[in-house]
Amino acid sequence: MFRVSQYMRELASAQGNGVYPAPAAYAGRGGSSGGAGIGPVVIWNLIRRCNLTCKHCYALSADHDYPNELSTQEVFTVMDDLKAYRVPVLILSGGEPLMRPDLFEIAARAKSMGFYVGLSTNGTLIDGPMADRVAQAGFNYVGISLDGLKQTHDKFRRLEGAFDLSLNAVRLLHARGVKVGLRFTMTALNAHDFPALLDLMRIEQAEKFYFSHLNYAGRGNIHRDKDAQFIATRQALDLLFDRAWDAATQGLEEEYVTGNNDADGVWLLQWVAGRMPQWVDPLRKRLVAWGGNSSGVNVANIDNLGHVHPDTMWWHYDLGSVRKRPFSEIWSDTSDPLMSGLKAKPRQVKGRCGQCRYFDVCGGNTRVRAQQMTGDFWAEDPGCYLTDEEVSRDAAGVYA
Repeated sequence: MFRVSQYMRELASAQGNGVYPAPAAYAGRGGSSGGAGIGPVVIWNLIRRCNLTCKHCYALSADHDYPNELSTQEVFTVMDDLKAYRVPVLILSGGEPLMRPDLFEIAARAKSMGFYVGLSTNGTLIDGPMADRVAQAGFNYVGISLDGLKQTHDKFRRLEGAFDLSLNAVRLLHARGVKVGLRFTMTALNAHDFPALLDLMRIEQAEKFYFSHLNYAGRGNIHRDKDAQFIATRQALDLLFDRAWDAATQGLEEEYVTGNNDADGVWLLQWVAGRMPQWVDPLRKRLVAWGGNSSGVNVANIDNLGHVHPDTMWWHYDLGSVRKRPFSEIWSDTSDPLMSGLKAKPRQVKGRCGQCRYFDVCGGNTRVRAQQMTGDFWAEDPGCYLTDEEVSRDAAGVYA
């Protein structure tokens, strides 16, 4: 995850004081997620069942039960191991996690153990009573996915009325003091709604906006030919950066983050070079400390059957089962060739990524796209939207 607002606040402080501030701790390959020996953020797909069949679902979920999912006690056993391994954050996801009968029991235990606990939901099941339960559970954050405005969202979600239900969930949670954010995965089919969603975030007073690039997994892999064109991606990020800068300079408590394309750090560097070139050098140092892609390092995934993956987009690659080995052992085991390569510093990537002058910033970007397109974990990332000229080591420029 690329925390755009964090950097914008530092830049706003630098503009005001004339000195670039000392950074907070960075969660990234080259930085820290809070201190030595901290485990990864764990995104946990507790259930595969979902009431929707979204076009870009990486879990290929449907509205029926899936056999052999982890029991409540098995989940608790894994949580004990995660806590001992110093995992700081659990993001409870699905499918649709609200369809799991013991979700609130799991959430209560996670909170009592001191985890930061997030909930990732489509929001369609959140009515007044459910909003009360979510609020009482004390989730640190609830992310609700919107794929555009009403017509676009309902088409993506394959359910008429889905947008109204999800937007109502945002309002119900906000009214109960729950920190809530909007999650948006951009493709060529919904990019036109992105500006309006940013406006909607501010109108509804959502605290966070998560912009996700389409990654090639699940239904996202099936529909990868409809991924947004690179020029649209760049324009969307410029708009996101402008909005985050506006929030930072106004002192608004809004958070803007991106995910699934670590070239975003490089694009921010170029955005700053065109507007505040005096801060390019300190910003680059911050971005190098972040280190780019953290799959297999600071981000982990456990699926509904207990299989561990380098992140949520690697469901086709199984590192091991928590029913057979503790998560801590699986995550520390570098005998697996993918994990060995992901944890390597630097990663041994090929093609444009290996030759890129910003390799120390993005870390070679998202390996799953390379693997899905070429069969090679370490090939160049086909989702990088930077030009050959921009990434060339021979290119001139203030941000070289």
